[in-house]
Amino acid sequence: MRLRPLALIVALVAALATVVPGTAEPARAATADRWGFALVDNPNVPAWTTLDTNRQWGSWKASFPGWAQGGKLGAGRFQVRFPQVGAGSDGVVHVTPINSNGNYCTVVRWFQAGPDEIVEVQCFAPGGGPADTAFAVLWTVSSGIAPPNSGTYAYLRAASPDDVLTYNSTGLPVSIGPMGNGGYRVKLSGVGSALGLAGNVQVTAIDAAGAARRCKISDWYAFNVLDIAADVACYDSAGKPTETAFSLSYHRQRAVFGSFTPPRYFGYYFPFVSQANYNNPGGGMGVNTIYTVAPGYYRVRYPLLALAQTHAQVVAMGTGSDYCHLAEPWSHLGPTAEVGVACYDNAGLPIDQRFLSTFTSKD
Repeated sequence: MRLRPLALIVALVAALATVVPGTAEPARAATADRWGFALVDNPNVPAWTTLDTNRQWGSWKASFPGWAQGGKLGAGRFQVRFPQVGAGSDGVVHVTPINSNGNYCTVVRWFQAGPDEIVEVQCFAPGGGPADTAFAVLWTVSSGIAPPNSGTYAYLRAASPDDVLTYNSTGLPVSIGPMGNGGYRVKLSGVGSALGLAGNVQVTAIDAAGAARRCKISDWYAFNVLDIAADVACYDSAGKPTETAFSLSYHRQRAVFGSFTPPRYFGYYFPFVSQANYNNPGGGMGVNTIYTVAPGYYRVRYPLLALAQTHAQVVAMGTGSDYCHLAEPWSHLGPTAEVGVACYDNAGLPIDQRFLSTFTSKD
């Protein structure tokens, strides 16, 4: 399916703002219907190679003992297979590259193959040439309304006129509007906190043709007490603002894949906002810390989250075409999980940049 400019879908999104996936099973309170995460640490393995078993998990594990697998399709192109959880093109996908040279990745598509869910990813070097690149990948589908005391979760996938989907655990609308120059404003109703800006937001570019695209959060803020707005800006390989399809998700006091208890061990980080710095069960707000290693290179520490089967995502926040991703696979320092983040300008040179980081375990 060829993706069209997002300006064409804005009216449709408003009409579909409360659509939820129709093929997934009903949500159980605060649990995502179907989900999986994985780490591709070697982008050159053949299909279907079992991926890192310490950095993958999924909803299939409740009844099926298999592992997520993956394999290289071509230069910079890789597929990940989550077993026994196929749900077509429902839900959202997030991908964060892992490297120290500025490579970045775009989601090409996700689809069902037999009982499995397949996610296809294309990665690039600065300048836009295809490049084999490690990455962390997450796919998730939710439906139903969750109790308000279990946190909130919402997402929007904006792809083409016949491929638009939103979900909100509060049952309230999610909407999108154009801001011009390749930018969009996503409004997520009722998901926030009465105390101000809270939670975490992630966004990932989608291009069915496999073109070099990347998206970031240019700004986000609370309004109308409990509503959250996230401004999305997308760019091509030259750093030019470009209309681009994307997946966006928001989570507050829940894991990035939309569930809560389980997992009980998760956290997220954004500087200067205490409610956007959260750790469960490590003390709630303001617990996670950051330090600078070098210009454009940071480490975020999540106390008590160093468990087996964990996952991390990162997205840049701010104006301009600078971007951020994982510098290397996350590590454990005793009970603390440490996440390295590297940020770059369009030429692939390190640059200081704000970002949003999120981390979760399966438990």
